[in-house]
Amino acid sequence: MLRSAIIKTARPLASRRLLSTSAKAMSGETGSGFSRPGGVRSGDAFTKRETASEEMYIREEEKAKLNAIKEKLKQQKKHIEELEKHIDDVVKGAGGEQH
Repeated sequence: MLRSAIIKTARPLASRRLLSTSAKAMSGETGSGFSRPGGVRSGDAFTKRETASEEMYIREEEKAKLNAIKEKLKQQKKHIEELEKHIDDVVKGAGGEQH
């Protein structure tokens, strides 16, 4: 009788332990690649397509930023040339360079 009482009290504990470990194993989003051995990169076709799409978006954004920086650099060079021309005109108008 003592043995059957111990077994009955131990069963709920065992089932709780199984559920608690199952919850850890099942955590993570569906298709996230969390449960796969290789991680996100070894996912299914949808995961690979999504990763490729994200990488292409990042490349396009970086390209747009670089083009904006190049355009700004071009404008600044033009402005510097205008300032140098203005300085030359002022120096020439003042009677030439004095050494």
